[in-house]
Amino acid sequence: MKTLLIVYHSMTGGTLQMAAAAAAGARTESALRISLLRAAEATAADVLGASGYVFASPENLAAMSGQMKDFFDRTYYAALDQLNGRPYAVMICAGSDGRNAAQQIERIATGWRLKAIAPPFIVCTHAQTPEQIMLPKLIPQTALKHCEELGATLAAGTALGIF
Repeated sequence: MKTLLIVYHSMTGGTLQMAAAAAAGARTESALRISLLRAAEATAADVLGASGYVFASPENLAAMSGQMKDFFDRTYYAALDQLNGRPYAVMICAGSDGRNAAQQIERIATGWRLKAIAPPFIVCTHAQTPEQIMLPKLIPQTALKHCEELGATLAAGTALGIF
């Protein structure tokens, strides 16, 4: 059975909500196993065993989170030249704009020769003060619906071999 791997990091809950919504959408595809893992727990074996990916990260200091960077550092070389053509999507929970965090993940995916199935999805919370940044995040339902649809699309395309 094919697997969709969703790797995420979340400190204030926003990215977790997005990743969970993508997983819920993906679970509508019964021919696919869904693996939702925190970045700290995901291994190279998880990456190699998956047929498609969702990478979900908060924007921290205009970059992907350190935990996501650690995940890629630990898995990149073990998977290099073994993932060519597999589909992926990126989701970012940002405080300002999220573009740099998305671009960092896209560069890594390019190195792995993955195939993006959609542009990065960035949810901007506009949290700019220390107090706002540390508050638990509540992602709008419209954004969560988009995450769910992205997960469902990636899962269906992966299960059918379209991607």
